[in-house]
Amino acid sequence: METAAIGVTEIEGRGRAMVALRPLKGGEIVLRDSPIVLYSALPFHSDDHQKNNNCYCSHCFTSISQQPQKVSCSTCGSRFCTFECQSVASTTSHTPWVCQALIRLRQYFSDHHQPLDLQLQARFLVSAYNLARVSPDRFRMLSSLQGSVPSQPDADSSATFLHSLISSICPPPPLELEFSLELTSVLLAKDKLNAFGLMEPFSEEREGRSVRAYGIYPMASFFNHDCLPNACRFDYIDVAGSASGNNTDITIRMIHDVPQGREICLSYFPVNLKYAERQKSLRDDYGFLCDCDRCKVEANWSESDDDGLEVDAIDEEEAEDTSGVMDEDPDEQMQDEEDTDAMKGEDDFPHAYFFLTYMCDRKNCWGTLAPLPPSVTTTPSVMECNLCGTCKNLDQV
Repeated sequence: METAAIGVTEIEGRGRAMVALRPLKGGEIVLRDSPIVLYSALPFHSDDHQKNNNCYCSHCFTSISQQPQKVSCSTCGSRFCTFECQSVASTTSHTPWVCQALIRLRQYFSDHHQPLDLQLQARFLVSAYNLARVSPDRFRMLSSLQGSVPSQPDADSSATFLHSLISSICPPPPLELEFSLELTSVLLAKDKLNAFGLMEPFSEEREGRSVRAYGIYPMASFFNHDCLPNACRFDYIDVAGSASGNNTDITIRMIHDVPQGREICLSYFPVNLKYAERQKSLRDDYGFLCDCDRCKVEANWSESDDDGLEVDAIDEEEAEDTSGVMDEDPDEQMQDEEDTDAMKGEDDFPHAYFFLTYMCDRKNCWGTLAPLPPSVTTTPSVMECNLCGTCKNLDQV
């Protein structure tokens, strides 16, 4: 974390949160974080499994589909980008127990077709229990993240099934903590609330991007959600991949200026989703409903209004009227927003400026634009999309 930029605090009704410890500038990097757990997002068995399994390194998940050199595990066939990466994995993410567990789970799911979600949960549990063996300190860090013990663990059918499956075909080696149904259930809860998806490269020809791997980032997990975020996540997984795992680090960059004391929020999904889609995703995936300023406005819109919302259809005059608030002092802007929220009617679109300025308009992208990190001598003048990587000058957005 950048010195004295952000810190963790408790906010009533929102739990642990990240807040600005000083005024922050657009483009400023406020967090660099490394994963404590990484696991593949590929199914154990599918028609395309063999093809997909050869696309990414099993340790750092960089793309290796175009590399002529083949570095593979002689036991389970998992591929790696370099011999160095395979060597590091042999004592960290791809230990002999993990190798055997993957073989046995692959065989099981080949014989017994199960939903993808269940297969991914099995992958996570293998990675989590392996972490407890190879790095107890990092496992304790994982255990400290949000995700509480269910009141009735036996009622969690996924946890019960997966615990029984792992116990029977690939029981983990001795751990500091007892390998139990309760621990399995707790770990699954932490994965559900804290995992970040590492995505495949963007393509204009494909709507949406698939997830190649999931990672749990201990500090980034403290960021709460907002449907109009003031920060966004960048990752460069296919850039300078190495056995050190630095290519799987993520950075959190400010979208625009914020004052000291303001909560720093990310959007847990692309910001162009409609109100009903956002609420369903948050309820199903994270167990809460959003009541941010944007949602309070859009909750009053009719379904037909929601369907008709398109970024390129926003009235230019309305956008000009809205954009003026961004030139104010941040503290004054915050007060103005609080004073006028209650006065906005259901036909107003107070977040038009955000869509016009900070949403990427490249086909099938819908990423978020943030200024490049400012230097000591220059003011940021280029915006970068956190999904497709497109860069634009400020006068182009």
